[in-house]
Amino acid sequence: MFFKRIKKAAVTCVSLLVICSLCACGSEVKLTEEGMELIRQLDYHGALTKFEEAVEEGENGRLIARGRGIAHMGLTEYGEAIDCFLEALALSDGMVQDVDFDINYYLAAAYTKNGQNQEARDTYDAIIQLRPDAEAFFLRGSVALTMGDYTGAKADFDTAVDKEPHNYDRLLAIYEALARSGYRDAGKEYLEAVLNAEDVNLGHFDMGRIYYYMGEYQTACLEFEKARENGGEESCLYLGKAYEALGDYNYASNVYNNYLNQNDGSAKLYNQLGLCEMAKKEYRNALNAFQAGLQLQDPEMRQTLSFNEITAYEYLSEFDTALALLNTYLDNYPDDENAVREKTFLQTR
Repeated sequence: MFFKRIKKAAVTCVSLLVICSLCACGSEVKLTEEGMELIRQLDYHGALTKFEEAVEEGENGRLIARGRGIAHMGLTEYGEAIDCFLEALALSDGMVQDVDFDINYYLAAAYTKNGQNQEARDTYDAIIQLRPDAEAFFLRGSVALTMGDYTGAKADFDTAVDKEPHNYDRLLAIYEALARSGYRDAGKEYLEAVLNAEDVNLGHFDMGRIYYYMGEYQTACLEFEKARENGGEESCLYLGKAYEALGDYNYASNVYNNYLNQNDGSAKLYNQLGLCEMAKKEYRNALNAFQAGLQLQDPEMRQTLSFNEITAYEYLSEFDTALALLNTYLDNYPDDENAVREKTFLQTR
């Protein structure tokens, strides 16, 4: 079983390449593909049913086990997910393939979600032994931080940065991980190093983000204004957030609205617009923004927008509506502890 004898590991997306890699001989995976599409639509129960049909039809067992694992993760059933990913690994023919890394990354994520941090760390150890990618070092460092091992985490983060020094998304993720764990100053050292190096690869947008996370919002605004000249959702999002950080919510709202009026809808921007309106105590405007974002059916933003919609109804004192929506929300996201506490509050209103 690949990696299990060594130890065992979430890619960021569900890829058709995985299906292709295991089905090069033309074996039928139609039902499995349908199950994966249901996962993309966040219909995890439907996906599990579809995978059962795939079993009955004799489709690829590794793909089915992998898909079931991902569906169980979506349902926050992490123990069941781990079992499925181990089953998928057990079906290896002994030849190391990309899909084996994919499954092990998912396995590590399931271990982390299940509170099995040592098992997750062991999994990343195994991945790094065979494929020492920057992402694996970053993820292992994040687990180390959770386990209270700052020294180990710092070493892994340093390696990740050394391997991909111009990956500013990961650099900021390292900063955020350190800041969450109480090492904000250590995180800032990474950001300051990039600025001091006068990196020619650093554009206005990434420079603006670095200044934003360092708390230098005025300078961040200047950089984001320059980046906005080239358009782009993310530039407008960060520009508005920087003005919010400066307390200028009216200008931030204008930034979001101008973009939304001139471009296709963006669930992220509608959500941030709603949060900005909440800060201004314009709760009806906030509710409208959250609902407009939900209409876009963006799976990455659905949970956030749904919870914020409930919050807006609370501030509007429409508690019955908020409670009804919260019950539905908890059916979909039962592990959200904030939502559980919110339900207790609403039931007293």
